[in-house]
Formats: sequence, C-alpha cells, structure tokens
Amino acid sequence: MKKTRYTEEQIAFALKQAETGTRVGEVCRKMGISEATFYNWKKKFAGLGVTELRR
Repeated sequence: MKKTRYTEEQIAFALKQAETGTRVGEVCRKMGISEATFYNWKKKFAGLGVTELRR
C-alpha cells in the first residue's frame, strides 16, 4: 500500500490556511503541491478537524 507523502496535520494546516484568507496558489507553492491536489483535499477533507482525518 502506498504511503502518503503528507500527514493529516499538514493537510489540515493547508486547508486552514486557505480558509483564513491566504491565496490558494500561495498555499500550494509553500506546500509543494498542485492546485488540483489542494482542491481534491478540500473536496475530501473539508470541514474535518485533525482528529477526524485520522479515521
């Protein structure tokens, strides 16, 4: 099984950054991900906290 590159905390941090007003392009550049990856994370994990992501 493939190991994920980013931890749950990193994913939650990226989503929180965008929610607080940081531009998506800037968040993606800092994390080293594409905007498509960011929006996939947003679709999959939106509204979940770090504890819910681990389930």
